[in-house]
Amino acid sequence: MLETERLSLRRWRESDREPFAALNADPEVMEHFPALLSRDESDALVGRIEEGFEERGFGLWAVEAEGAFIGFTGLTVPRFTAGFTPCVEIGWRLARRAWGYGYATEAATAALGDAFGRLGLEEVVSFTAVQNLRSQAVMRRIGMSRDLAGDFDHPVLPEGSPLRRHVLYRIRRPAG
Repeated sequence: MLETERLSLRRWRESDREPFAALNADPEVMEHFPALLSRDESDALVGRIEEGFEERGFGLWAVEAEGAFIGFTGLTVPRFTAGFTPCVEIGWRLARRAWGYGYATEAATAALGDAFGRLGLEEVVSFTAVQNLRSQAVMRRIGMSRDLAGDFDHPVLPEGSPLRRHVLYRIRRPAG
């Protein structure tokens, strides 16, 4: 479990599944993803997240603000091959009601601290569709830099998809 001034980042609970499914079915939240998720797909994602914690000792933490589930933030290993894989990726997905409060930046900063501290990672990446300016702003706020040479066509998305082109950001472990 990780704590920040306003947030708790913790393992998933059964009670997180319903609000997570609602978040994954929200067209505005999922604007930069290929599709909305059904309840079954959302629950399966929670299962994969928990398996990641068991296998690697890290994953996408459930995030709480004022005792309420608001989404996830944390680390994962992409399940596709690209020029920058294998790697560890930092990501986040928050309910609309949690946007605009700096929660993504606060939670991601804590997750990076865990990545470079407890886990001893040397580098973390993040990527998103070119159009996802909100996530790119979070990437910059947490100290990541865009790797212009690393921009790529996401191999899971079909040719012609407006979301296929992705930007790549990186951050290395701070010196000292």
